[in-house]
Amino acid sequence: MQNFCTLFNSLYLSRGLAMYYSLLNQNVDFQLYIFAFDEPCLEILMRLKLSHVTIISLEEFETQELLSVKNSRTQGEYCWTCTSSTVWHCIHTYDLDHCTYVDADLLFFSDPKVLTDEMGENSVLITSHRYSQEYDQSELSGIYCVQFVTFKNTEAGLKVLDWWRQACLDWCFNRFEDGKFGDQKYLDDWTTRFEDVHVLQHIGGGVAPWNSKDYNYESIAGKTWVSNTHSPKLPLVFYHFHDFRYCENDSFRLTAEQYYLKKEAIDSAYVPYARALEAAELRIKEIDKNAVFHENPLPLKWIKISLTRHIRFFLTGFYKNYFKRSKL
Repeated sequence: MQNFCTLFNSLYLSRGLAMYYSLLNQNVDFQLYIFAFDEPCLEILMRLKLSHVTIISLEEFETQELLSVKNSRTQGEYCWTCTSSTVWHCIHTYDLDHCTYVDADLLFFSDPKVLTDEMGENSVLITSHRYSQEYDQSELSGIYCVQFVTFKNTEAGLKVLDWWRQACLDWCFNRFEDGKFGDQKYLDDWTTRFEDVHVLQHIGGGVAPWNSKDYNYESIAGKTWVSNTHSPKLPLVFYHFHDFRYCENDSFRLTAEQYYLKKEAIDSAYVPYARALEAAELRIKEIDKNAVFHENPLPLKWIKISLTRHIRFFLTGFYKNYFKRSKL
């Protein structure tokens, strides 16, 4: 049994469901604990009757410690504050031998057990950003990414988790300050501060806009494989769709403008993601046709600011990282 937890509100509902169904499609034994961060999200999730899922409301989850800092943080900062506490809650409430936190904007392409198996006897698994050289933000955003973090229910695992939980309660903001940033910079020294912390080596875990250009992509027998200069071909396990945005005019921004995405990355990761989102949206609309399941659409200012961009986008349906849904 693989145990996962995630958190999201109604503005990430289609993303969170897409992630869940991608995990379900791997035909593995798992349980996903979903922390619903607003009432509309909770209601939809309950009505969907998802298999292999335990849905947890804020009322069940929030402690006095969390509530005491909630009003001092933005909605995003509060989610970051809660990440470590969701893992803590799952391990202690459901007596789990381990739990892996996963971001809601991941999509699984193969069984993630290969990643946690790599831990061996270690108690904590963290994943590097593996930034491409030109996108390296380690100094500000951290060496490691809070996207897929595993803790075992051991003395060593709980020691790290509780330290992180207390640190996030003390300070967790969307700014760089005194060597801290959100919940993420705290991970930078874990390999030296603590024992039994393993850094993932499998390159198929943690492909994202900030490193995707360094990968080669190949489809073999319906599976996507990736390789780079440091590793031979391995299955793509998950892709992190950082900064993916719904846009006006039924369009998407695949990621922030500064990132270059290879056509192979778009075909291998973003096309399946668009389809996964569409399938999730259809399931939501079957429950409630008026449900909110993503953020307010992003205006196409970056496209419209240039006549050349505007014309090309209008004629072809895409420009750089902006795509009309019909072109994916």
